Amino acid sequence: MADQPNAAPSVKKISVVTACHNSEATLACTIKSFRAQTHPRKELLIIDGGSTDRTLDIAKKFADQDVRIVSERDKGIYDAMNKGLRLYTGDAIGFLNSDDTFHDAEALARVAAGLETAEAVHGDVAIVKDHQTKRVIRSWRGEPFKSGRFRQGWMPPHPTFYMRRSLGDRTGEFDLSYSSAADYDYMLRALELHAKSTAYIPGPMVDFLAGGQSSGLRRVVLANFACLRSRRKHLGVPILDWAFFLKPGLKILFQNHIWAVRKS
Repeated sequence: MADQPNAAPSVKKISVVTACHNSEATLACTIKSFRAQTHPRKELLIIDGGSTDRTLDIAKKFADQDVRIVSERDKGIYDAMNKGLRLYTGDAIGFLNSDDTFHDAEALARVAAGLETAEAVHGDVAIVKDHQTKRVIRSWRGEPFKSGRFRQGWMPPHPTFYMRRSLGDRTGEFDLSYSSAADYDYMLRALELHAKSTAYIPGPMVDFLAGGQSSGLRRVVLANFACLRSRRKHLGVPILDWAFFLKPGLKILFQNHIWAVRKS
């Protein structure tokens, strides 16, 4: 299923959804990295969950025809992302966390080029200590997708995952019952069940701030059970599969590495 030609029309406008809540410390960096993108037709949807700090004031300073803001209480980050899925106007869509940035000004241009021949693309992530020094403490290589890879404990970095509207329509919305693993379930459905073609874009697309939504051993364990539930539902795996043991081992090592760096 991977890397097959696609005769669909060119991707002209790319939508980026940023869900945020009390993100005053990082949101400006996120928006500036979007504004710096050379791809000419783009939109940023900032979905704010009713922040009580300066997040909304910061967002409004950047508001224009390319930066739209929605602010209201929600049920969490994936509920906010679902709002973005209902509101975006582009030919393709992806998600950028409110504490992450695009790696360089050509990231969306590379996405658009990849989507010329694929319904979905993904790339690599540079995990940075902060957005001032951009000190890289680890890299996450996305690697090409092949049917069945989710059974092996693999998943692409969600902040680099972009898809055409046609694939998004077939995939639907994030399933909120999966809590912190809703992005895993979403990409599993998109890639394993619905995508007719995919492409891997080598090289970092996003600078991912160390820590964040999925940090912590307890979250890793709970998310692993949720990922297993998704595989059982959509891929028909047994009560326990190899991915149940492979995926969390890599995740725990990844988190321990970040904790060690942050304490240094």
